[in-house]
Amino acid sequence: MKKNISFWELDKLTLGQQQSLLQRTESDLSDYITQVQPIIAQVREQGDQALVDCAARFDGASITIDQLRVTDDEFNAAAKQVDQEALNAIRFAADNIRNYHQSQKPGEMTMQEVRSGSFVGERFLPIPSVACYVPRGKGSFPSVLLMNAIPALVAGVKRIIVITPPGPDGSVDAATLLAAREIGITEVYKCGGAQAVAAVAYGTETLPRCSKIVGPGSPWMVAAKQVLASRIDPGIPAGPSESIVFADASIDGKLAALDLLIEAEHGPDSSAYLVTTSREVAEAAIRAMPEHWAEMSELRVEFSSTVLCGPMGGVVLAPDAASAFEFINAYAPEHLQILSLDPWQYLGQIENAGEVLLGQHSPSTLGNFVLGCNAVLPTSGAAATVSPLGVMDFMKFMSVAYVTESGYPEMAKQARVLATYEGFDGHANAVSEVRQRHIR
Repeated sequence: MKKNISFWELDKLTLGQQQSLLQRTESDLSDYITQVQPIIAQVREQGDQALVDCAARFDGASITIDQLRVTDDEFNAAAKQVDQEALNAIRFAADNIRNYHQSQKPGEMTMQEVRSGSFVGERFLPIPSVACYVPRGKGSFPSVLLMNAIPALVAGVKRIIVITPPGPDGSVDAATLLAAREIGITEVYKCGGAQAVAAVAYGTETLPRCSKIVGPGSPWMVAAKQVLASRIDPGIPAGPSESIVFADASIDGKLAALDLLIEAEHGPDSSAYLVTTSREVAEAAIRAMPEHWAEMSELRVEFSSTVLCGPMGGVVLAPDAASAFEFINAYAPEHLQILSLDPWQYLGQIENAGEVLLGQHSPSTLGNFVLGCNAVLPTSGAAATVSPLGVMDFMKFMSVAYVTESGYPEMAKQARVLATYEGFDGHANAVSEVRQRHIR
């Protein structure tokens, strides 16, 4: 059956039509929130038993309470299922991810003298615990485990756990377990979706309550994080995958089509656009799609064609580069690829994107797996204000101040003026001559 790629000419769309192209699956979570609330309540009230029931209901997995945590035997069995080539790739990716994130870690403390004898700074500390969510339903994601957990390890988080949905046979993806063992993560639990978020927000008999949850997931998971934000830090908003591939006239349209399929194949709830200033590139990309689909599995063709032939994907033809990047910045994509023989000319026009991959040799595939920059990125337009997952997501800092005897008089004088103006007598008295009578 012929699949018609969605095609829009930007300068022929009304403002309302342009705005509709910016929508994502999780743009309106109200229906999902309604659906996850009873799941959250069940986990809060029933704990482990709710997780077992949800595994059967949502994952088709028959597990018992004592099987919620992955055992040493399961880790050992998983190691035998993964070939050496895959193990080498996991180690290659882990090294790059670790090296990149180590450069982000701040020193233990900073201090600067703001006035003679008066010092202020920050002391950096890791958060106490984190749950790293690794999705399962539309694929297996050992790379996501590495992206989630390695920056937490670099930050020095004391307790790092992994939560991931079980397969129908009750097992966890073998490569995901191997990746966990490779980097030293030993706590892996079989639960996914809204029930997993609730489990680590409240804690159950088996799963610990955690300070934070990170990782990408379905709209149900995103909705659960929103509902439970007062119980657990929900981390950066990371929902279904989304991307924009920008290609100028210097690029083969077949290449643009090839890279457009990278994020489009994640699932039917993904979003993916090719934005180009060249009608020739647009038409060539559309013509090339059946050729690329012929090299993909039926499932991935179904996912990507649903996206690219629907309202949240396809090809956008812009009249010029300025219009193209105005649209891109309004969209604020999770992933942005710039395909051009001179990609650097466009970097200054990009304001909002989770990541920018420049040139013909930097497909999103590399960023997703092995380059080292984090592939857990803000979605649904959050890239306008939110950064990729990194070491600082697993750290906090406290302000530190120290005023010497010589620095105190000037600070006290100015502070007392402001305290008096604002009507705070206690504040003002604490920096008045009364203080001098009590200082030893």
